[in-house]
Amino acid sequence: MAVQIKELDEPRRPAWDRFVLEDCPEATFFHRSGWKTVIEAAFHQRCHYIYAERDGRIVGVLPLVHVKSPLFGNRLISTAFTIGGGVAALDPEAHAALDAEALRLMDHLGVDGLEIRRPPQPHDGDGWTSKENIYANFSRPIAASEEDCLKQIPRKQRAVVRKAVDANLLADGLDTGPGRFFPLYAYSMRNMGTPVFGQRFFEALMTEFAGDCDCLTVTHQGVAIASVLNFYFRASVMPYYTGCLPQARDLGANDFMYWRLMRQAHDRGFTTFDFGRSKLGTGPFSFKKNWGFEPQPILHEYRMKGGGEPSEINPLNPKYALFIKAWKHLPLGVANILGPHVVRHIG
Repeated sequence: MAVQIKELDEPRRPAWDRFVLEDCPEATFFHRSGWKTVIEAAFHQRCHYIYAERDGRIVGVLPLVHVKSPLFGNRLISTAFTIGGGVAALDPEAHAALDAEALRLMDHLGVDGLEIRRPPQPHDGDGWTSKENIYANFSRPIAASEEDCLKQIPRKQRAVVRKAVDANLLADGLDTGPGRFFPLYAYSMRNMGTPVFGQRFFEALMTEFAGDCDCLTVTHQGVAIASVLNFYFRASVMPYYTGCLPQARDLGANDFMYWRLMRQAHDRGFTTFDFGRSKLGTGPFSFKKNWGFEPQPILHEYRMKGGGEPSEINPLNPKYALFIKAWKHLPLGVANILGPHVVRHIG
């Protein structure tokens, strides 16, 4: 039977998520329907979650977010505010039908361009441009035993982990809310000159993905000094957002935190540690390499109205250098108020 393209509504959400979680190997955590709820509530940007259906069965999905901003342009992004997206489909017919609908929406909405972040199946020319020199992902299996897991870490970084284990740091339990995580995250983001996602976003995120999202927080002498918010998808744990106080570095708290997360995830049956993406040439990129993870280049694809190259909307663009420098000097309270208003325009 022919493929039909439809837009997601509330009654079809269970079928969409069943497709993402069980039926389609290409789908990722960032294809889940819950992102639509979170993004529309936290950022007030319109989502177009379209799916391909054949004989009453979903055979492909494409989450799209319309990010309309006077600062950064008018874009359709899969998936904005995350690091993944694109068409996840069971066959070429469904893939082609969703592509065609995305291009129709692009024209209908009058956007400047369509951006696909880390597509499961890259396009082959035909008006698409791509970039793969900005981000890399880091992922590897979690060794079964603690000793083998330690051996996966290069010697110098392994010494930091062992020292941190002996430093009376604690990482007991997993938080189901962002109460301890958010202040540390906000502090770190301000210090990097990056606008912060608001606490309301994290509350919505952890409510929507309850059971598949938590925070692990490291304390020293009763004080929370490092925290990471994690996603769980199929067999993988993904530390995604993080933050820490300055003393965390000297205590090896971040190394201890990822080590404890790795072992706790393994004990719960997760077999892959997906360290996520980092920009080339940054501290997080080097940190993950020092842990023995190999970078895997990430592809982003663009379809621009009238052709041409997409704008460079990332912190490595020199045009944002003064903004970043100024943001680092904002009072933390001011940065936390302004940050969510800026972020909603970036996507």
